[in-house]
Amino acid sequence: MFKLDNKTALVTGASQGIGEAVAKVLAAQGARVVLAARNEEKLKHLAEYIDAAGGCARPLALDVTQPETLAERLKSLPEDYATIDILVNNAGITADNLLVRMSFEEWERVLRTNLTGAFALTKEVVRGMIKRRWGRIINVSSVVGVMGNAGQANYAASKAGLIGFSKSLAREVGSRNITVNVVAPGLIQTAMTEKLSEAAREELTSAIVLKRLGTVEDVAWAVLFLASEEGGYVTGHTLNVSGGLYI
Repeated sequence: MFKLDNKTALVTGASQGIGEAVAKVLAAQGARVVLAARNEEKLKHLAEYIDAAGGCARPLALDVTQPETLAERLKSLPEDYATIDILVNNAGITADNLLVRMSFEEWERVLRTNLTGAFALTKEVVRGMIKRRWGRIINVSSVVGVMGNAGQANYAASKAGLIGFSKSLAREVGSRNITVNVVAPGLIQTAMTEKLSEAAREELTSAIVLKRLGTVEDVAWAVLFLASEEGGYVTGHTLNVSGGLYI
């Protein structure tokens, strides 16, 4: 089940965290994976890891905040990686601040990366999916996009925007056998959460029904389902992967 043989996936933000985990899982299921992020050195190491494990991966230095460069960067891919069947828009940043202290630059930078970047890359990739009449687009949002969080007005707006974007696009391209869905992670165990004090981690965990932080693999498996043939009748959906933080 969930095999992705003969499919090519492009994962943004693939150099670490959720993106790295998604890339590994998709590759393990047979997909050729384009690893996209700004840090090419990290991508090369990940590609070597995936290839050594029997998968196929190719690094692609890509900055989603520069939409004018995306078409040329995609054209630089070798022929066997150039046909993108699965797009995972995962690249994202935070610039937390209370609204009264938040600068326009903090607002604009987060929206440009998290939302406009996904729009720009999807616009480039979806044309090929429409021609081939098959595609999977998975946008990585956050439960913050549906429940909000103090100090993250910019981040929450960008993640809520991804949900609306996905629902609208799903209606546009569904007749071409293309699904568009969202994965909304909750509190995930990453390098950032590892820096928290034990007391802070316990407080965060107490709000989660399953009483643990999620792992990047928890998110990756959700992405895999939506990318697969088995998930082919699901579109316009937001899959909450939060352990019950948001119900």
